[in-house]
Amino acid sequence: MNRVTFNVDRCKGCGLCVAFCPKKIITLSSDILNAKGYHPAQITEPEKCIACAMCATMCPDTVIKVEKEI
Repeated sequence: MNRVTFNVDRCKGCGLCVAFCPKKIITLSSDILNAKGYHPAQITEPEKCIACAMCATMCPDTVIKVEKEI
């Protein structure tokens, strides 16, 4: 399965990954605050991820890592 990981403490919750995910499976957490006081991004349905890396490409802070299943 493809895997997407977020460096939650560096995420500033800008929402670019949410806007550009073609599968619409990334959201900003409504109940978690990171060390900087932002609501970080999270993936809601990892099994639907196609590992296109649009989220990682759009992230200005490079907090997203995408690993594609071989």
